[in-house]
Amino acid sequence: MASESAEDPKVAAAVAAAEAAGPPSGESVRIDSWIWSVRLVKTRSLGAAACKGGHVRVNGERVKPSHSLRVGDEVRLRAETRERIVVVKRLIRKRVGAPVAVQCYIDNSPPPPPREAVAPAGIRDRGTGRPTKRDRRELERLRGLGGPTPFGGHTGPGGPGSSGDPDAASGGTDRRRGGSAGRETAGGRKARGKGAGGAGRS
Repeated sequence: MASESAEDPKVAAAVAAAEAAGPPSGESVRIDSWIWSVRLVKTRSLGAAACKGGHVRVNGERVKPSHSLRVGDEVRLRAETRERIVVVKRLIRKRVGAPVAVQCYIDNSPPPPPREAVAPAGIRDRGTGRPTKRDRRELERLRGLGGPTPFGGHTGPGGPGSSGDPDAASGGTDRRRGGSAGRETAGGRKARGKGAGGAGRS
């Protein structure tokens, strides 16, 4: 390790930073603090929650967040969609950058699953821009929202050519008729009311 750090200044700097982030001599490091410091989890609270949920094992045994780590311990952590298996090489209690973090453990984790196996349908890669009309139709098909019908409409929850509104076929006409009928009724009532009032006055 000394020869490697001597050859690569970046590695030497990372090792020095890792040693500077270590605890004072004789003090222990909690497991929830360590897995956060070496960037296996995003926050220390997530590390504590993983320990409480039984997702963190040290040397094959489930541990509490306050468990004290030692150099040489094997830490198994179920994080998101993959399992991390690391061997503690350095004890640190301050969060460090990724180049420094990798100097604090030996990574024996299995390779991550292919992206296609974990990416849900409909997720676009960053930098591809806004989806085109064709892309949106494909996304709608993947999500089960229907697609274009032979007559130019779209298949939706209400069936072919429907947008889900039961009055879609004649809704505009029906609503206009209903509205005009309502106005006529109201007008008729007003007229009758005036007539009745006039008859009462006479």
